[in-house]
Amino acid sequence: MAAYLQWRRFVFFDKELVKEPAGSDGAGPGSGAARPLSLPPGITVCDSGRGSLVFGDMEGQIWFLPRSLQLTGFQAYKLRVTHLYQLKQHNILASVGEDEEGINPLVKVWNLEKRDGGNPLCTRIFPAIPGSEPTVVSCLTVHENLNFMAIGFTDGSVTLNKGDITRDRHSKTQILHKGSYPVTGLAFRQAGKTTHLFVVTTENVQSYSLSGKDYPRIELDTHGCGLRCSALSDPSQDLQFIVAGDECVYLYQPDERGPCFAFEGHKLIAHWFRGYLVIVSRDRKISPKSEFTSRDSQSSDKQILNIYDLCNKFIAYNSVFEDVVDVLAEWGSLYVLTRDGRVHVLQEKDTQTKLEMLFKKNLFEMAINLAKSQHLDSDGLAQIFMQYGDHLYSKGNHDGAVQQYIRTIGKLEPSYVIRKFLDAQRIHNLTAYLQTLHRQSLANADHTTLLLNCYTKLKDSSKLEEFIKTKSESEVHFDVETAIKVLRQAGYYSHALYLAENHAHHEWYLKVQLEDIKNYQEALQYIGKLPFEQAESNMKRYGKILMHHAPEQTTQLLKVLCTDYRPCAEAATESDGPGCRANSEEFIPIFANNPRELKAFLEHMTEVQADSSQGVYDTLLELRLQNWAHEKDPQVKEKLHAEALSLLKSGHFSNVFDKALVLCQMHDFQDGVLYLYEQGKLFQQIMHYHMQHEQYRQVITVCERHGDQEPSLWEQALSYFARKEEDCKEYVAAVLKHIESKNLMPPLLVVQTLAHNSTATLSVIKDYLVQKLQKQSQQIEKDELRVRRYREETTRIRQEIQELRTSPKIFQKTKCSICTSALELPSVHFLCGHSFHQHCFESYSESDADCPTCLPENRKVMDMIRSQEQKRDLHDQFQHQLKYSNDSFSVIADYFGRGVFNKLTLLTDPPAGRVGTSLEAGLQRDLLMHSKRGT
Repeated sequence: MAAYLQWRRFVFFDKELVKEPAGSDGAGPGSGAARPLSLPPGITVCDSGRGSLVFGDMEGQIWFLPRSLQLTGFQAYKLRVTHLYQLKQHNILASVGEDEEGINPLVKVWNLEKRDGGNPLCTRIFPAIPGSEPTVVSCLTVHENLNFMAIGFTDGSVTLNKGDITRDRHSKTQILHKGSYPVTGLAFRQAGKTTHLFVVTTENVQSYSLSGKDYPRIELDTHGCGLRCSALSDPSQDLQFIVAGDECVYLYQPDERGPCFAFEGHKLIAHWFRGYLVIVSRDRKISPKSEFTSRDSQSSDKQILNIYDLCNKFIAYNSVFEDVVDVLAEWGSLYVLTRDGRVHVLQEKDTQTKLEMLFKKNLFEMAINLAKSQHLDSDGLAQIFMQYGDHLYSKGNHDGAVQQYIRTIGKLEPSYVIRKFLDAQRIHNLTAYLQTLHRQSLANADHTTLLLNCYTKLKDSSKLEEFIKTKSESEVHFDVETAIKVLRQAGYYSHALYLAENHAHHEWYLKVQLEDIKNYQEALQYIGKLPFEQAESNMKRYGKILMHHAPEQTTQLLKVLCTDYRPCAEAATESDGPGCRANSEEFIPIFANNPRELKAFLEHMTEVQADSSQGVYDTLLELRLQNWAHEKDPQVKEKLHAEALSLLKSGHFSNVFDKALVLCQMHDFQDGVLYLYEQGKLFQQIMHYHMQHEQYRQVITVCERHGDQEPSLWEQALSYFARKEEDCKEYVAAVLKHIESKNLMPPLLVVQTLAHNSTATLSVIKDYLVQKLQKQSQQIEKDELRVRRYREETTRIRQEIQELRTSPKIFQKTKCSICTSALELPSVHFLCGHSFHQHCFESYSESDADCPTCLPENRKVMDMIRSQEQKRDLHDQFQHQLKYSNDSFSVIADYFGRGVFNKLTLLTDPPAGRVGTSLEAGLQRDLLMHSKRGT
């Protein structure tokens, strides 16, 4: 049995007989069915390209059949046409034929784009024979770059025409090969800048390198083929040279033989078409019975056309023809010419149709290979893989099915596959699919969860470790956080810790250590290795748990974290830069049930970091006061007392005075309370404290120390001692002495205050009253003397005024009152008796009407007059409103708010339009007003 019979056969081509075009003679619209296209008789050679099928016949004519099927031709030779070669990239046709009887073939090159009398232009004619010996041309080929033309002969020689093949002037012909066997095939192969020529005879195959010097030759094989049984494949088969022998079909590279295929039968034609190998052979044994008649079964010699797909190892088409002339490829189809002049077209089915044919036969592997060779897109391939997987799944081949489903990853929704394998018995298949899904980085969190659950259900620790222990973050194909959750839930704590530590999921690492494993020491060490921000946040989150189970180590870590924190790895390198530090106040709640550790932490912070937050000092003070209040040992209590008082005096409570005071009062820390009173200048509270505790000497001491800042302390002290029943004469006398020296209280108020004390006698205040009366008598004498002096002054002033009014004023000054130089004209004189140089007056005077010498004193007097008038006006207005107001207190409060009753009163100008009418006011104004200047 021939090897190719093991290949499956398909009908991937549709066969039709080419009809004459509508409207041609005898095939009009009303003439019925179109007649088959009939070619001219005597066709000897065929070729195709540039949109036409080209034929040469025994009459020397060349025919062109375009896609419109309108046959045209011209007379190319006088006798016959033997060879044609139509270039694919140029509209150039090379032909070989005879114009005379005998062996004298001519080569003609036609330019089909140019015309010469209606026929194509023949650009070159030259004889084909290599020398003087006549020989028959067996084959012809032309390079697409128009620089090479090779002609093979039956005597075994090959001529190479190098240069522009369309012109004689630029072309050179030489004999490339000489042999003993007829040349049956030629083909140029261009790979980059390298050009090779394959030469096949009836007995051997060889290649020439036309890019090298002297054209080196390599013999590839020692058997050949017949005419038209060789071809050059396309780039999909790496431009291999195909030689179809009777036993096998061989493929060749320029330097070696490639694979071979055992296709039996006498080969007549070999052709390459769009990735297919087309072979026309003669073999009676495999001719279909339907082709033979019962009467004469041996009279018909049929030819079989096979179209092979060498990549996918199947026969794409198989059919029987009678006497095939040639097979041509054009317009995307194959055309088969038979000796009867008929033309059959083989049109390839579309890819989807071919795939459906394979699907019906469940040939999915072949469909996949076909789709790849047809360059089907990834979506189409995925659809085939899915159908193949569904087929295998329905047959119970779950292992094979999952392998096909894996090939759909990225195109097919994973849930479609996962639902099929959720059964526990198919967990291995599901695991394989999910693993591939993760390797391609297409898994989501649910897929990761499912895969890890598969591992845990299978108890496959090795696979689990292989999955999670990747080398770097870039190689991770799953959501790490989801994996940690699943492993933690399944009890694989060590694996969860590995993932969390290697992928810097610090929170999850600590959750597993603290909540699941209860390994507090490891958790503390891990936190100490974290960067500052993560260490700080995790200590805030887990600090209470760690403090409860490892108080000493936690406190030590907090000390480092709040002073000069560096991760353990950095601390070992002793980096020069300063470390980070956290806010110690934020960690105080962690020590809620650990006062001893809290005290050690706070004292450490205040020692190494004097600028700690206020909350640290407040908490430390409260802690020391609590320890002091609950301590029973006197010596220890005294030490704690000194520590608390020292902390108060450190100066860190000036901005939180009230809070510190409340703490001291809550714990009855009296020394602290008194210190804070003094710092806050709350002298009244200090006084009341000593009064409550009947500490008389301390009351006097407080008055002496702070009485200057707050004089009312002495009054309160006198009132306090006056209410005491016991004998306080000593303290009363001290208070009265100070009150008398500072004149703090009226004597009558002093007497009324002491009258409340039943033990107080007149002797207690005798000295005070005597001294007070003596001082008042002295003051009265001073006041009377001042009154007499003011009256005399007033009388003198009145006389001066009268004289100014009634008597002339004589100016007799001889010196300037400013510069004391002799007075010279022009000069200025004032009624006050002062005289000035005019230039001195202008330099020092503020106005023309004021004497520069008397102006300062006069201004004081005028200010006093204005002040008296203003006070008088305010008093009259105040009395009026007070008398007629329904709410007298509101009136008083209003004037008090204006500052009327203040000791210092601002002086303002008198109200406009107010003119004094009293005689004394007029006299004062006349006295102070300056007369006009004299010259």
